[in-house]
Amino acid sequence: MFCGVTLKAQKKDTRPAKIDSTLTADSLSAMKVLTAAQKDSIRLSRRTQTMVGSDGAATIQRADSLFQRTDTFSLRLSKDTLDAPVNYEAEDSAVILAVAKKIILYGKGKTVYKDITLTAPQIELNQQTSLVSAYNNRDSLGEVITRARFEQAENKFESDTIRYNFKTQKGLTQNTFTNQQEIFIQGELIKKVDSVTVNISRARFTTCELDEPHFAFRANKMKVINNKVGVSGPVHPEFEGVPVPVYLPFGYYPLSKGRRSGMLPPQFTATENQGIGLQGIGYYKVLNDNFDATIRGDLYSYGAWRADVATSYRFRYRSSGSLNLSYQNTKVNFKGDPDYFKTKTFFITWGHSMDQRARPGVNFSASVNAGSTRFNRLQLNSAQRAFQNQLGSSITYSKTWKDKPFNLTLAANHNQNNETRLINVMLPEGSFSVNTIYPLERKEENAIGAQKWYEKLGIGYQGSFRNQVSFYDSAFSTRQLLDTLQWGAVHNIPLTVALPSLGPLIVSPSISYQQQWMMRRQSLAWNQNNLKIDTTIEKGFYAAHSLSFGVGVNTSFFGTYQFKKSRVIAIRHTVRPTFSLSYSPNLAKNYYSEVQVTNSGEFIPYNLYEGNLYTGYSNTEFGGIGFGIDNVLEMKKRSKKDTVERKIRLIDGFGFSSNFNFLQPEYKLGDFNLYLRSNLFDKINLNVTTNLSPYAYDTIGRRISRYAWRDGVKLGQLTNGSLSLSTSFRSKPRDASKPAQPTHTNSNAISDPTLLGDQQRLADYMRRNPAEFVDFNIPYDFSVDLAVSFFRPFDTKTRKFRTEFNSSLNFRNSFSLTPKWNFSTNGYFNLDDKKLEMFTVAINRDMHCWQMSIAITPVGFQRYFNITISPKSSLLQNLKVNRTRIFNNF
Repeated sequence: MFCGVTLKAQKKDTRPAKIDSTLTADSLSAMKVLTAAQKDSIRLSRRTQTMVGSDGAATIQRADSLFQRTDTFSLRLSKDTLDAPVNYEAEDSAVILAVAKKIILYGKGKTVYKDITLTAPQIELNQQTSLVSAYNNRDSLGEVITRARFEQAENKFESDTIRYNFKTQKGLTQNTFTNQQEIFIQGELIKKVDSVTVNISRARFTTCELDEPHFAFRANKMKVINNKVGVSGPVHPEFEGVPVPVYLPFGYYPLSKGRRSGMLPPQFTATENQGIGLQGIGYYKVLNDNFDATIRGDLYSYGAWRADVATSYRFRYRSSGSLNLSYQNTKVNFKGDPDYFKTKTFFITWGHSMDQRARPGVNFSASVNAGSTRFNRLQLNSAQRAFQNQLGSSITYSKTWKDKPFNLTLAANHNQNNETRLINVMLPEGSFSVNTIYPLERKEENAIGAQKWYEKLGIGYQGSFRNQVSFYDSAFSTRQLLDTLQWGAVHNIPLTVALPSLGPLIVSPSISYQQQWMMRRQSLAWNQNNLKIDTTIEKGFYAAHSLSFGVGVNTSFFGTYQFKKSRVIAIRHTVRPTFSLSYSPNLAKNYYSEVQVTNSGEFIPYNLYEGNLYTGYSNTEFGGIGFGIDNVLEMKKRSKKDTVERKIRLIDGFGFSSNFNFLQPEYKLGDFNLYLRSNLFDKINLNVTTNLSPYAYDTIGRRISRYAWRDGVKLGQLTNGSLSLSTSFRSKPRDASKPAQPTHTNSNAISDPTLLGDQQRLADYMRRNPAEFVDFNIPYDFSVDLAVSFFRPFDTKTRKFRTEFNSSLNFRNSFSLTPKWNFSTNGYFNLDDKKLEMFTVAINRDMHCWQMSIAITPVGFQRYFNITISPKSSLLQNLKVNRTRIFNNF
C-alpha cells in the first residue's frame, strides 16, 4: 500500500501551524515518479484522482466525465523501504526536501514508528539512511529548555542529541538521562545496541532524582540490559560532586523485577556479654513460582550463634502460608567467668490460611507461635519480646455440610507461660454441633394457615472433647508427660420455643440438658499421724449431669431530652431490662464431700472431680430469677460548619446483672456484676468491670449470711475489678496526596496468620532501623494504653481486706518539629512499682535521598544504642553506616 504526503497551498500566516501527516519510505520516491509523469504530458485536472495499486500500476480517473481513461506505468519500490509507516507531526512547521529525501520538523515535533516515539524541539528524518535525528533547544544563556525524549516500550530517556536508525534499531545519544526502577543514570555518550541493551561512556548513576544529585557513583564504562542487569568497570562514589577516592574493581546491579535469589548482607553489632557479631547474614532462594526460602544466621565472637530458616508458599485460589524455624545457641561471657552460662533454645512460627473458594464449606488454618520459654528473653535486639510471657497456638480444621445443619471442628491448641515455664498442649480437640431444627414443623407443600406454637419447638446439639498434656520445659520427661495426660468431654442439648412477641415484650422459654465426662476422681482423707491430707486418685469413666428450665423476658424503652439554641440537638437514653425465671435441680451433690483440714476438727467441702478438664457443676439447687439492666447513652450534635447532624454514642453500655435463688437456705442474692464500656468520640476506648458482693464478712474474712447494708450505708464488698483505657491521636498529613507509610509505632497492624514470621522479623528490623519507617508527613502521632486490675484478699494479720493492684502503662508517640526532623518514644511503665521498665527514644532526620537515625534504649532488660545513616532507596538499603551496641541483663 502506498501513502503519499499531502500538501495544501495556503496564504502566508504568521500563526504557528501544526503539521500532521504520514510518511513511508516510498513517499518521496513516489513524488519523483509523479513529477516524471508530468513531463510526459499527463495532465490532471482538479477533479482527477490518481490511485496506485499494490502492483505499481497507476490509474488516472476523471470524475466529471462519462468515460474512463486509464494510463499505467511501472512503480518500483525503493531498497530503503521500511516495513511500517512513520507518523509525524509538528506544532510550528515542517520542511520537506524532496530531492534530498529529508523532512525537518520544528516546534514540539513528534515522530512515531511502531512502538518508538520520539519528541523533540527539532527532528530531522532522512529517508535514504533511515536515520532520525533529534535536538534540544536552549535559551539565550545556553541553558537547556527542552531535551529530546525517546520512548520504546519500557525504555525511556532524555538527551541533548539523539540519532537513531529505524532499520538497525541502533542509536547514539549525548548527555542522556534515564532511569531503571529506582536508579537514575546519566551518560555523556550512550550507544543503543538493540532494543534492550545500551553501552554508556562516562556514566553517573544514583537513586537521587535531582539533576545535580546529592550523591552518585561514577564509572567510565557501563552496560545496561533493560530491566535485567547493569554492569560497570571500576566505580567510585561522589558526594555533592566531590569524588571520594574509594574504588571498587567492578559493579554489578540487578535491575530485574520480582523475586530473585541472592545473598543477604549482615549488620555489624557489638554486645556486652556475647562480643562482636554479625547479624542477619544469609541467602534468599526462589525455589519456584510457589515456594521460596530464606536462611539467616547470627555469629558472635564469644561463640554464640543463631540460625533461622523461613519458607513461604502460595497457591493461587487454594492456600498460602509461611513456616519459620529459629535455633539459638547462647553463650554469655567466657568459661571461668562468674556470669558465664550456656543454653540452647528454639522457636517455631507457622501461619496457614485456606482460600474459601478452594473447597466451599471446608477450612483449614494454622497460627503457631511456640518454642522454648527462655527464647524471647535471650534474644538480642528485642526488648519488647522479653516482656511477652503468654504465647498460644491453634491449628484448626472445620467443615460445614451444605443444606444440612451439621458443623465439625477439629483442632490442636497450645499455650505456654514463659514466666512459670508451664506448657499446655491440647491435642486433639474437637467439637460437633447441630443447628436448631424444628422436627414438628410442617413441610412447605403442606403449609396452610398460620403456624402452631408447637411447630416452633426447636432442638439442637453442641458437643466437644479435649485431650491435654502439661509439662515444664525445665523438667521434661516422657514418663511425666504421660502422667499428666487428661481427657474430657461435654454435651449440651438445648430445647427452645420461638413465641410471638407480646407487645413490647419478647418471651423466650428454654430447656437445657448438659453432661460432662471425666477421667478420674479424687478422695481426700485426714491423716492423723502426719497431720496432713492424703489424696487418692481413681481413674475411670465418670459423668456429671445438669438440667435447667427457664423462661426469659426482655424489652427496651428510651427517653429523649431536647436542647434549644445549642449545637447539641438531643440526648437519648435507651434502657434494656432483662428478666428470667429458671429452675435447676441439684444433680451434683453425689460428687461433693467434706474433709477435715485441722487437728481441731474443722471441715471444708471439696469436689471429687477437682483437677479434671471439666469439674462438674455447682452443688446447689437453683430456683429463682435473674435480672439485669443495660443502658446506652447517645447524643445528636449539629456540625459547626453546616447543618449536618451527627450521632455520637457516648456510652456503649453500662449496667449490672445478678440473680436471686429462692431455694437457697442462705446467700439467696447473688453477686452483682457491674460494667461500663464506651468508645467516646471514636478516640477513647474505655472498659470497666467489677464484682460486688452484697454480704458482710466476719473478723476472719468469711462471708456471713447478712446483707452489708444492714451494718451501714455500704452497699457491699468489691471483690475484684479491672479497667482498661486506650486512646490514640494522629494528626492530619501535611500532604494528603501522599500515601501513609508504615512506622515503628504502628507495625502491629499486620494480622494475616500467614505472615507471623515476616511480621516478627519486620518488627525487629523496624525497631533497629526506625528511620526507614518514619512518616515525616505526619506532624504527630500519640497513643497510650492503661491497664489496671485489683482484687481484695483478706489479711490475717490486720484482720482487714487489703486491695492489691496490678497496673501498667504503655505509651508510643512520634512528632515532627520540622518536616525533616522526627522524634519518637516508646515505653512501658509499671505503676505498681512506680518504675520505668522499658524506654526507647529515636531521633530521625530526612536528608532527601538519605536518612539518619539515632535510637537509644537506656532503660530495660536490654539496653542498646544504634546509629544508622543509609540511602532511602530499597536497592541500596544495605549500603549503610551502622553502629550498634547492646547490653543485656541475663
